[in-house]
Amino acid sequence: MDFRFLIARRYLVSPKRVSLISTITGISMAGVGLGVAALLIVLSVMNGFYDFVRDMLVSFDPHVRIVSAEERGISGADSLMAVALTIPHVEHASPFVEGKALLVQEGGGEVNKVVIVRGVDAATLTGVSRVVERTRVGTFDLSRRDGRPGVVIGMRLGQRFGLTPGARGRPASEVSLLSAPAIERMFTRLFGGPSFTRFEVRGLYELEAVYDESHVFIALDEAQRLFRMGDRVSGVELRLDDLDRADAVKAALDERLDPARFSVLTWYDLQKSLYDVMLLEKWGATLILTLIILVAAFSIVGSLTMVVIEKRRDVGALRAMGASRKDVRRIFLLEGLLIGVVGTGGGLALGLIALVLQMQFGLVSLPGAESFLIDAYPVSIRLLDVALIGGVAVALCVLASLYPAARAAAIEPAQAVQIDG
Repeated sequence: MDFRFLIARRYLVSPKRVSLISTITGISMAGVGLGVAALLIVLSVMNGFYDFVRDMLVSFDPHVRIVSAEERGISGADSLMAVALTIPHVEHASPFVEGKALLVQEGGGEVNKVVIVRGVDAATLTGVSRVVERTRVGTFDLSRRDGRPGVVIGMRLGQRFGLTPGARGRPASEVSLLSAPAIERMFTRLFGGPSFTRFEVRGLYELEAVYDESHVFIALDEAQRLFRMGDRVSGVELRLDDLDRADAVKAALDERLDPARFSVLTWYDLQKSLYDVMLLEKWGATLILTLIILVAAFSIVGSLTMVVIEKRRDVGALRAMGASRKDVRRIFLLEGLLIGVVGTGGGLALGLIALVLQMQFGLVSLPGAESFLIDAYPVSIRLLDVALIGGVAVALCVLASLYPAARAAAIEPAQAVQIDG
């Protein structure tokens, strides 16, 4: 084994006695370890929240959305879907029509709310959105029955205004949807009120509050009539076999589609402001917690400098025996590396143990968990974060040992003996 490593290890841990310097060095290692553990835990929790929010939103939003760059919409949706399905990793495609409308309850109710109406093809929607499987009451049925088309609304919206699907002899609630053109006709026609299509509530879905209270679903052809779009659609939504391939699919579609007519958006683009804020919080917390490791690294400078002063005779003897300045410098750099490796390794082990226990048993619960969709802090351990945290912590410890190593290398054998005398 390299003599420089043996000396560095002996200076770090002495089997005979525990000195003040070794105690300070141990405190420095503990500081590095605690900083590493705290940084790993916080990043993993923030990753967990990010993944939870992303998965929740993607249950409604598609992986990739193709929309018209023009206000009139997209014609020839079938050919556009055929092109999209030829792209690798694209598994499902579904057209949609989207617009705002006024929801009015039939029968003298008090519902008078502006909602986002999404016209969808129920046959292809299942592969793109999870709203079908999240229909809790009734069924996701948008077809016409006895001349009445179906509508599926959010659970919170239904509970708020008493809208329910039919069951056990109880008739289903009925609503009307008034688009902007329909409202305009209603106020401009002099004789006779306009005839509005009445929709029968067939199901209540449950996703997230912001969607449940504002989005309703009707059949694609009904939405085209409601918004007077003819055979055009607002866009096409795609579901991929791998969420992380969205950017590659977007690039492939940009090459094949005319950018003057089509705009391609990924799941990140659809909620970009929210995701950007979450990433900013993550890296802000990373910077702040890295200061803990940096403070511990500064304490390593002091402890190694004290080791250099205490071991000046040993350094002088090594130089007299033929060790070069480079060898002496490497001894103390290795000691800084050992402090970093031991401290970082202990911190990573402590952090990973805590995270695994949280994942398995949910030891730390969320305050007011009854208001959330999860009971405990979510955790997502990423190998890249572990590697980056470990690498940065060890690098800071090595950098902290540069000054003590340079000071030790500058010691002359004769001066070391004279000083001791």
